[in-house]
Amino acid sequence: MSVTTPFGKASTAAEVLAGVDLGGRRAIVTGGASGIGVETARVLAAAGAEVTIAARDVAAGERVAAEIKAETRFLDLADQRSVRAFTEAWDGPLHILVNNAGVMARPLGRSPEGWELQFATNHLGHFALATGLLPALRQARGARVVSVASAGHLFSPVVFDDIHFEHRDYEAWSAYGQSKTANILFAVEAHRRWSPDGIFVNALHPGSIRTNLQRHVDAAELQRLRAATGNPDPEFKTVEQGAATSALLAGSPLLAGIGGRYFENCNEAGPNQPGTRTGVAAYALDPDAAARLWEISEKEIAQ
Repeated sequence: MSVTTPFGKASTAAEVLAGVDLGGRRAIVTGGASGIGVETARVLAAAGAEVTIAARDVAAGERVAAEIKAETRFLDLADQRSVRAFTEAWDGPLHILVNNAGVMARPLGRSPEGWELQFATNHLGHFALATGLLPALRQARGARVVSVASAGHLFSPVVFDDIHFEHRDYEAWSAYGQSKTANILFAVEAHRRWSPDGIFVNALHPGSIRTNLQRHVDAAELQRLRAATGNPDPEFKTVEQGAATSALLAGSPLLAGIGGRYFENCNEAGPNQPGTRTGVAAYALDPDAAARLWEISEKEIAQ
């Protein structure tokens, strides 16, 4: 049965967590120094959580942290050494992990390991972070992991034969799409593996929001893409609305014991219908693909 809530597209993160007490819980929000990450960190802190902003731009993170009474730690998801340093320095339980940071449709780049940079940042960095923090999540005895994906997953499945564009021509939106599909597949397999330990993992699409995530994409390109996908004039959400589904999955009691699912507009999404940019593609929830991606990811980050 699909999960439904009283909230919807216009709901804000503050509304979703109104009256929720997260006192005594510790949370990490990656990319919490900009965009919807700021609002996600803000509402978690306002609900009483002890929030750590994990950010590459420490100065920006510290400005946000000072405002919302959080802390900032350096994290570069595109560099596995940075991820290892972060996880090794973490001490004590972790109740909420919001894998929020990401890059979108950037020119071809490669991580220090030689991986395509969108996949390295959006998936492999967060995969290494979550698995590295697994002892802390287990210690929390009822943790949640939130994987911020996108309707952009509809642009591409994970192309297992050439994930890092070593043999095929690079196309920025395809690279972004498969990294977002990977975010959803991670939630599927992580929930299967970790739910017996009381760790519940879900993925989500936050909606269309004007943030610096689009810094590599000009207005004309966005309009061309929307027209091609049948959504030429989207209604943009505010940052407060864009963070609502993340907040719901991270802290609402309505999601207790729920995992392995994909949400949009504060409700579980149905199957994508051809010609639309809503819902979830079947390949993004495929348990066989999720298990295959997990095995590949483990081997990649072990190198």
